Amino acid sequence: MIVPIFIYSTFVVEKVKQRKHRHIIMTVMWGISIVFCMSFPVILDHGGRVDLRIIPLLLGSLYGGFWPSIFLSALVVGYRFYLDFNIGFYNTVFVLVIFLPLVWSFQKRFARSEKRQRVTIAVALSLCYCLSGFTIYATLRGFTIEDPTVQIVQIIMGATVTWFFVVLYETIIEITRIRTELQNAEKARVISELTSVFAHEIRNPMQVTRGFLQLLNDPDLPDDKKEYIQISIEELDRANEIITDFLAFGKPTTDMNERIEVGHQLERVSKIIQSYSLNNNVQIEAEIHKDCWIYANAQKLNQSLINILKNAIESMPDGGIVWMTCSSTDNGFVKISIRDQGIGMTKEQIDRLGYAFYSLKESGTGLGMMISFQIIRSFKGKIQVNSEKDKGTEIVILLPRID
Repeated sequence: MIVPIFIYSTFVVEKVKQRKHRHIIMTVMWGISIVFCMSFPVILDHGGRVDLRIIPLLLGSLYGGFWPSIFLSALVVGYRFYLDFNIGFYNTVFVLVIFLPLVWSFQKRFARSEKRQRVTIAVALSLCYCLSGFTIYATLRGFTIEDPTVQIVQIIMGATVTWFFVVLYETIIEITRIRTELQNAEKARVISELTSVFAHEIRNPMQVTRGFLQLLNDPDLPDDKKEYIQISIEELDRANEIITDFLAFGKPTTDMNERIEVGHQLERVSKIIQSYSLNNNVQIEAEIHKDCWIYANAQKLNQSLINILKNAIESMPDGGIVWMTCSSTDNGFVKISIRDQGIGMTKEQIDRLGYAFYSLKESGTGLGMMISFQIIRSFKGKIQVNSEKDKGTEIVILLPRID
């Protein structure tokens, strides 16, 4: 069972970038682990057999999703049939029929939960699997089990080993995430330094060039040359906007922080962007709870929210609704949620969101979202992105609450 986790942390997470390919590799590895667990069980003194197939089956199902769980369950049933067709085979089938729907019902909640909650869910499901197996096995034997030692050992080992491996797996994921964040922070620092050095020097000759192009735009010029001059001016303006975004990214965002009420800022942002949303046939619906206080820069927070709202509006070319909510959480955060009915994103696109020059818009640079991410992080906040292709996107912002 350690082998798949070792391979994931050593090879898969670094060299395999696409999430789909990661899932395929890990599903195969968990399948191999299941085969070895079932092939080499622990033999107790009186002949009882204990194997921990539940661990790779459970981890592969919770972290992989629906289809990996189907594949791994079919592998368990098929290999159990190959080993011996007896009462244990029927027990395996009946337990999986009960267990799989239970796993599927918790899978989405598991994916959204934090480390401690994931450990609790996994251990609870492991106990349910073992208890179901014990109950069904006793039923099939007519409640004539003389020595329940095997079942008791299975329950204790199942829960204990599940706890250990989920904690280990979550720790590896957390270390990988921290390493990625450090790499991104270093990239952001380099961009910030380059911005402060070169942005103004680039902008100055561009402004001079734009001025001379305007002077050359004589009314007597042929229409085609007027068009070329106008295109040149527009491209210079677009380059200037990119430089402005870089300058905004390079500026520190922690200056002039103060105690602000998030609900009030959301109402202001909603009014600012209202005309833009109406022009795009988009309606903004807000559910704002008051007394959501944070320590931040109001102007920078508004800039971040406007960038996110504009992306939500532009993701719905045929119009729709954007829902915006604000509330306090039980764990000391102010939660801002912005949800749309747009084109959505794949998991690979979500992973690249917030990087410079990555955008789903044809003329986008990705700097707007990169700046928004930086602003939220500077307030010691977190951004979570939940999205499904063609079903919309939800941006969740968590900011530390103050009294």
